[in-house]
Amino acid sequence: MTDREQTEKAADRIREEFLLTLQELDRRRDHAFDVRYQAAQHKDALVIAGSAVALLALTSVGVAIYRSRHREERLFKKRIEGVRRAWSHPERLATSREEKPLAVELGTKLVVIFGTALATALAKRSVSSLVPPQGQRTAFVPVEQKQPSTAPHTH
Repeated sequence: MTDREQTEKAADRIREEFLLTLQELDRRRDHAFDVRYQAAQHKDALVIAGSAVALLALTSVGVAIYRSRHREERLFKKRIEGVRRAWSHPERLATSREEKPLAVELGTKLVVIFGTALATALAKRSVSSLVPPQGQRTAFVPVEQKQPSTAPHTH
């Protein structure tokens, strides 16, 4: 068998293997996008997911029914708690939290202002290092092409 015949035989074998690989990939693609096939393959997971969704829906409906039936009781408890809080702290009638001392509020605001100024300065510095100033353009410098070597090739 000549070298040419061996090369052709090897090329034919490689072509056949390549075609078989393409056919297998096509079959897998068909299975991947076939909804019925995927449903059959993952039936247990679909049953579990469907059951979880149904249980979540039933629980949500149950909680909504319970809350609607006990709404008056909750409102009554909230009103009693509001009256108790107003009686204990009449100076905080409109709010439920204590006001911080003036020094603490001013300190917090100063820290926020300082942090914002620092972040702005850092952002400006990083942008100015990335973007050249207006009016200055960087020239496009093409990459030099390699000159073919004149040395003889040995393979």
